[in-house]
Amino acid sequence: MADSSNSVFAHVVRAPEDPILGVTVAYNKDTSPVTVNLGVGAYRTEEGKPLVLNVVRRAEQMLVNDTSRVKEYLSITGLADFNKLSAKLIFGADSPSIQENRVTTVQCLSGTGSLRVGAEFLARHYHEHTIYIPQPTWGNHPKVFTLAGLSVKYYRYYDPATRGLDFQGLLDDLTAAPAGAIVLLHACAHNPTGVDPTIDQWEKIRQLMRSKGLLPFFDSAYQGFASGNLDADAQSVRMFVADGGECLAAQSYAKNMGLYGERVGALSIVCKDSDVASKVESQLKMVIRPMYSNPPIHGASIVATILKDRKMYDEWTVELKAMADRIISMRQLLFDAMQARGTPGDWSHIIKQIGMFTFTGLNAEQVSFMTREYHIYMTSDGRISMAGLSSRTVPHLADAMHAAVTRAA
Repeated sequence: MADSSNSVFAHVVRAPEDPILGVTVAYNKDTSPVTVNLGVGAYRTEEGKPLVLNVVRRAEQMLVNDTSRVKEYLSITGLADFNKLSAKLIFGADSPSIQENRVTTVQCLSGTGSLRVGAEFLARHYHEHTIYIPQPTWGNHPKVFTLAGLSVKYYRYYDPATRGLDFQGLLDDLTAAPAGAIVLLHACAHNPTGVDPTIDQWEKIRQLMRSKGLLPFFDSAYQGFASGNLDADAQSVRMFVADGGECLAAQSYAKNMGLYGERVGALSIVCKDSDVASKVESQLKMVIRPMYSNPPIHGASIVATILKDRKMYDEWTVELKAMADRIISMRQLLFDAMQARGTPGDWSHIIKQIGMFTFTGLNAEQVSFMTREYHIYMTSDGRISMAGLSSRTVPHLADAMHAAVTRAA
């Protein structure tokens, strides 16, 4: 065995596993025949297999067969068609912000990269360096914003007592935020809780934020994937664009087109006028160039191919709705299974919450009991990926949840 003490990196300590990706590492080591992985935020079929959409396969085939395509670098801002079509998808094809050229969109490395580029731009060019993010939020959010040079604070969001939205707490915290602060908002299907504001609540949030000059930064990772309807899932963002105010939006095509590993995303910044938008774009290039020069071409070309062809677009919406509907049906199955077992407590939040994740309300001790005794893997905060369930595994999960809840009672 070589002596590592003379390495220049001998002082490096082992970092902890990522809390989300670490669940999969543990799951992969488990040899039990009844393992279930509900940690990973990726869609699975009823058979538990990853899904590549038919329309994606077709688009890919078209690209491969097109011999005029080359592997040249994209521009710093990415594929122009992709950027235009992404802005239309989230803001609406008839949005005045697009018609007035007030939107600048750059292709980034999925949702994470879009957030990072946006955060770094704000750290350099926006007067307020505090960003308020929901409590709880996706585990990567605080790290992305902190490393980009912003200071992270939290606003109340989830109420464990109701397993719903702490709307009053949210309003109070945003009211107390300094004027001009940045506020991160999940466009729909809040991760990890699956709890979204109603349209009326969104309107109150919008009024409050605009009256205080708070800058909205939307993270849109699930458009169309939450309800099965692309327009419905973009409503929150469109309300903030319709009032003529400025905002940022990070988009990801990981979930709604199943392009996880292609890392396809976009950052759009809606500005007051076209002159500001073009200056903002010039500075976004200054952020991107030293970071990764320019984005990859393949995934963005798949998205652009599908979005610009009416027939393929329609085919995509059908496949997208099928994914969303399967997740909604898993919610119903799990809720019914909990009812059938007479598990103590109110489990209606399972069907009220939306999107890929459910915040079960289980605590860390109950989660580790379920992993130990039932070989079910999830994050310690009790978040489960509904997409990881199937009609075959729901009864096993319901048994485990029932045992975990009644064991201590």
